[in-house]
Order: sequence, then C-alpha cells, then structure tokens
Amino acid sequence: METFVVHQGVAAPLLRANIDTDAIIPSREMKFVSKTGLAGGLFAGWRYLDAAARTPDPAFVLNQPEFAGTSILLVGANFGCGSSREHAVWALREYGIRAIVAPSFGAIFQSNCMRNGILPVVLAEAEVALLAQQVGPQPMTVDLQRQVVLSANGQAFRFEIAPAQREMLLEGLDPVALTLRLDAQITAFQTRDRAQRPWIYLAPAAPAPTAHSKTA
Repeated sequence: METFVVHQGVAAPLLRANIDTDAIIPSREMKFVSKTGLAGGLFAGWRYLDAAARTPDPAFVLNQPEFAGTSILLVGANFGCGSSREHAVWALREYGIRAIVAPSFGAIFQSNCMRNGILPVVLAEAEVALLAQQVGPQPMTVDLQRQVVLSANGQAFRFEIAPAQREMLLEGLDPVALTLRLDAQITAFQTRDRAQRPWIYLAPAAPAPTAHSKTA
C-alpha cells in the first residue's frame, strides 16, 4: 500500500450529505473483481448525461476544468454510508483520490479507506464548508504527520486519527503487515505460553495408517 505522509493537490467540493456507496459506484458499474477498471464508473449516475456512452455532464464538479486532476474531496456528512462494498474505495483510489474531508463517514467505508491508502479526515461541518469556499487553482495540503489540513491561503484545520490507523497510512501497511511487525513478540509469547499451559495446545496428529501397515 502506498504511504500517506503529506499530500498536496486539487480539492473539489461535493457537499452533499449521505452520499452512499451506490452513488459512489453504482452496482451496474461493478464489472470487475479486481481493484482496477473501476475509475470510469465513479459517480457514474452524476458524472455522465449518458452513463452507457460515457457522455460527461458539464455541471458535475469533477467534469469542470478547474477541478481536473482532483485528488482531495470535500464532502457532506455520512459519506460512504450504505453497503459495505469496497469497490467504492477502489474506484476513488484508482481515479486519484488520496484524501476525503467530511464531517462524518460510514464506519465500514472509513475503515476501507485506510486499508487502501486513502485518508478520511473528519472536520466540523463549518470547517469543511469554509475549506470548500477556498478551493480554486491553488492546491490544498493534507498533512498526516502534523494532522492538519491547510487551505490555499494557509489556514490550518487540525484533525484527529487513531494512532494505529495513522501508523498504517504513514508507513503504507495493511492490517496484516502491521500485525506481522510484532511477529517476534507474538512468537515469544506463544513459546512461553506453550511451556506454561501445554494442555491447551493440540498435540500433532498421528499419521494415518497406510494400506501396507502391519499389526503386531
């Protein structure tokens, strides 16, 4: 997984509340089982006048020239609610989104973001609205090291994140890799515990007799 330390990029406002995973990527766009090939279906119901022909809707924010190359989304409360489909995060990541700033997120979606290298930043609704007023040609900065979002004019908004999640993103580790960093401690514990409580560990199974085994 790609690390996330400091990201600077174009921010686009999509300040609708309760944008669910079906709006992020409609089920009809989920034609692949891999993490690739999904970006074209991102916000397909809003992004296109004709989704089948991929005719862009010029009124949709991501189709507007000033938001070309958007990598930061400013969105409304409860973003990513609805189903647990991880395709929604995969589509956002393939499109180029690295950070999403919202007053709140759907819990499973928020977890999926951090497992795929997208930083979900929680700020007060008024702060998100203020950031949205300042979007433009100057990039926005999201600094996970310092835990701040910097607007184009340098105004700082601090956010909180759980230490384990912060470490996962800073070092580009998924949950399994994060756990494996403790492999030596886990092995040492199991060795001590096996000596102290051998009865809770299953003994190795005896090999099954073969057709040529002889009895005494």
